[in-house]
Amino acid sequence: MQPFRDYTVYVYMLRCADGSYYVGSTRKTLDDRVGEHNSGVYAGYTFRRRPVELVWSQDFPNAIDAIACERQLKGWSRAKKEALIRGDWSLVGALAKRRRSVRRK
Repeated sequence: MQPFRDYTVYVYMLRCADGSYYVGSTRKTLDDRVGEHNSGVYAGYTFRRRPVELVWSQDFPNAIDAIACERQLKGWSRAKKEALIRGDWSLVGALAKRRRSVRRK
């Protein structure tokens, strides 16, 4: 028995009304999941920060890869998340290098 089936899982980033970012994952459609956030279905981070707007997403063929991506993004700085949203891969890389060099000191 496999612990995880293969199915599409989305990792997504929302911009909240207060300007903060929320990173999550879902097997539902993105429209459905964003609708749940905006209607307050779950009393979590976004509940008091509505409305929210989908600013980035990526689909994955399985939950293992999606969860790994979600955890990684949750650890990123605001600047790095914004570079990802803009698709500025050179800045994403530069911010990653800068963070690594700061940790080594």
